[in-house]
Amino acid sequence: MGTRIGLGLIGAGKHGLRYASHVTKDFPQLRLAALSRRDAQAGAALAREMGARFHADWRALVADPDVAAVVAVVPPTLHREIAETTAAAGKALLIEKPLATTGDDAAAIVRAIRTAAVPCVMAHTLRWNVVVRAVRQLLPTLGPLRALALNQRFEVSTLDWLDRPELSGGGMLLHTGVHTFDLVRFLTGRDVVRATCRTARVATKRTEDNFVAILELEGSDALVTVSGCRATAGRSGLIDAACAEGQIVADNQLHWAYRVRGLERTLIDLAPPAFTVREVLAAFEGLLRRGEAPPVELEDGARAVEIAEACRAAAAGAPVDVVRRAF
Repeated sequence: MGTRIGLGLIGAGKHGLRYASHVTKDFPQLRLAALSRRDAQAGAALAREMGARFHADWRALVADPDVAAVVAVVPPTLHREIAETTAAAGKALLIEKPLATTGDDAAAIVRAIRTAAVPCVMAHTLRWNVVVRAVRQLLPTLGPLRALALNQRFEVSTLDWLDRPELSGGGMLLHTGVHTFDLVRFLTGRDVVRATCRTARVATKRTEDNFVAILELEGSDALVTVSGCRATAGRSGLIDAACAEGQIVADNQLHWAYRVRGLERTLIDLAPPAFTVREVLAAFEGLLRRGEAPPVELEDGARAVEIAEACRAAAAGAPVDVVRRAF
C-alpha cells in the first residue's frame, strides 16, 4: 500500500466533519494526521477520537512535519492567509469554496499557489454531482444554447457565523451563489462578463439570504438567470437549459433529469448519487499520488468569486461588469 499521506484538517465543524469521516472510512492511503478547530475543547476531543494530533493554532498544523497536505474547511475570510502559509510551507492544499471574499484576495491565492507550484484542488463540489455531469455531457447534442436558468433552495441555516460579515465575508451570493456561478461557466464553457442583481434579507439580519441575478456571457446572446433562496423548508437545485433542438430540465439536489422536446419529456438515465466530498478527496488523492490534473482549478474558484463580487455591486442598482483579474 505504501506510505499513507498525512492530512491536516483545518476546520472540523459541520462540513469539516464530512471530510474527517471520509478520510478515516474511505481512504486507506490517507490518514488524518492533525486537526485544528476554533472550538479547542471540541477539536481536541475529536482529534483524540480519530487518533490525530490537535493544534489550537492552524499555523502549527501547517508547520507540523507529519502533515504533507492541508484541507481547509473554514470561513473564507481565513482562506488567503491559510493558502499563502501553506504555499510557503510547500504543502499541497485542498480548499473549500468560496475561494475568497473578494476578487483581489482570490487572485492573490491563485498567484501564491502558482508561484510555490504546490498541488491544489478547488472544492467546488457540484462539479462532481452526477446530475450536473450528465447535463454537461448532453447539452452539446441539443444545439446552440438559448437560455439557462439555475437556482438553489435551502433551509434557513443554523450556522450563526454566516450572518456575521466579519467572519463570512458576505451572504448567499458568496457562500452558495458561487456554486451556481461556477456551474454557469462549467455548463456553457463561457465566462460571465456582466451582472444585474437584486438581493433580499428574510431570515438573516446582516447578509442577504435571497438573490436573483441576470448574467451575460462572453460571445453568446443566451439569457442566463441565477437565483438562490435560503429561507424555505425545501431544498432543490434546478437546472433548466433551453437549446435550439430541445431542453434539459434537471435537479442536482433531488437527482432527476429530463430531456424535453415539444410537450414530450424523456427521463435521462442517471448513475446513483455521488458523495461529492468523497469524490473531492478522491481527486485530491489522485493529484497527490499520481499527479492527476484536478477537475477544478483554483482559477475556477477565483472566477466564481469575481461573479459574486459583481452581483453584490450590482445589487445597489445598475448592471456591473465582471472584473477578471490576470493571474
